This record gives sequence, structure tokens and C-alpha cells, in this order.
Amino acid sequence: MKVSKIQLAKEAFKHKGFIQKIPVIIRMIKSAMKKGGYKPHFKNVIVPGLVFVYLISPIDIIPDWIPVIGVLDDLALLAFAIPLLVTEAEKFIAWEASRKSDDLMIEEAEVVR
Repeated sequence: MKVSKIQLAKEAFKHKGFIQKIPVIIRMIKSAMKKGGYKPHFKNVIVPGLVFVYLISPIDIIPDWIPVIGVLDDLALLAFAIPLLVTEAEKFIAWEASRKSDDLMIEEAEVVR
């Protein structure tokens, strides 16, 4: 049974609503690049980024042509990296909500004057 990396990635991305969190992850990355924006935990962003680079790279630690084991290393890395990224996305959502509530409080304080 031959399983492609693309099929494997599709299955792994279904983990914990990862597909639904992609827009949040994009907002998180944009915010992290701005001054005064969100500061993600280093491990929760860099590790998934490195895993993504490894997956699209033609170089593998265990070649994919080895039955079962060849794709298991990719699956194991995805299973490790996706929860880290999802966790950081959830922290970003909470940070974003706290920023919005702070902005509302500032606007209400200005209206009172």
C-alpha cells in the first residue's frame, strides 16, 4: 500500500480542527510580525515550521519507499507539530479577545469624558 505525503498530510491536518484554525494561524503570524503584536512561544511556532520544511523537502531521514516505516516518520512529526501549532493558535485567540476588550474599555473611557 503506497500512501503519498499529501494524503498523509491531509489526514494529519484534520487533527483538532486544524483546518478551521488556518485563518487564525495566518492572523497570528501577521500579528507576530508587527511591533507590539502577539509574541508566540518560540517552540510552538518554530517546531511546526521546521516540520513543514522537512515534509516538503525531498530529503528524508527514513525514505518513503520503505513500506510503512517510510511514511510513519512523517506522520509522527505531524502528530507532534500540529498540536503545538493549534495550542498556540488558541492562545492567540485569547490574546486577541483580551486586546479587543481592552480597546472597548479605552473607547468607553473616552466617551465618558
